Amino acid sequence: MAKELVPGVGRLSRSAAYSKRQLYKGRKTGAPKAAEDVPAFKEVEVKGDKNGSTRRVPTAKAARFYPAEDVRKPKVSRKTAKPTKLRSAITPGTVLILLAGRFRGKRVVFLKQLDSGLLLVTGPYKVNGVPLRRVNQAYVIATSTKVDIPELSLSDKINDAFFAKENKGSRASAEEEFFANGKPVAKEPLPEAKTSEQKAVDAAVLAGVKKAANLEKYLKASWGLSKGQFPHQLVF
Repeated sequence: MAKELVPGVGRLSRSAAYSKRQLYKGRKTGAPKAAEDVPAFKEVEVKGDKNGSTRRVPTAKAARFYPAEDVRKPKVSRKTAKPTKLRSAITPGTVLILLAGRFRGKRVVFLKQLDSGLLLVTGPYKVNGVPLRRVNQAYVIATSTKVDIPELSLSDKINDAFFAKENKGSRASAEEEFFANGKPVAKEPLPEAKTSEQKAVDAAVLAGVKKAANLEKYLKASWGLSKGQFPHQLVF
């Protein structure tokens, strides 16, 4: 049987030829030997009365040829990570409009900027169902409405690690969980620590919301654009 279907195109694939020729038997699987410390020069004995007794010769012989094209070296980057600069329009208590994510279109209250540069916001949860969340300031619109929260003291526990999820290892598929014993598997409740922090923050924010008339209704209403409206032409 011919080894090639047409000139230049083999009958077998690369993996089939690798298996047929048993190239895997010649594969080296041992650990590489440790590199020995070889000096750059060595002394060689030179014969002859006029040539001297010894001579220093390079250990590695220089290549006769050099590459025709210059080998480019990667440029050393001198950039350093800088903290994200907060927009001047966003201050504690500013009402923001979320533009992306699960709660897009909702109005939330800005609390503080975290070390990661993300914004810590809350609905509050009792008003519009938005819990404590982290959002990127690129996906929010800052409004001129502010909530008076001068006495709000956020706990040091509410940081980026506060939102980390626990790694529970391998999980069963959603279909297996749904049809287990004919009943869907109940979701695990939030930890008591997160629930208590949410209630404490919302209590302070709600106290400031109730100071202004119709502010609670404003936070509860969703935001959206009608036909012919453009965000760059609106005043928030």
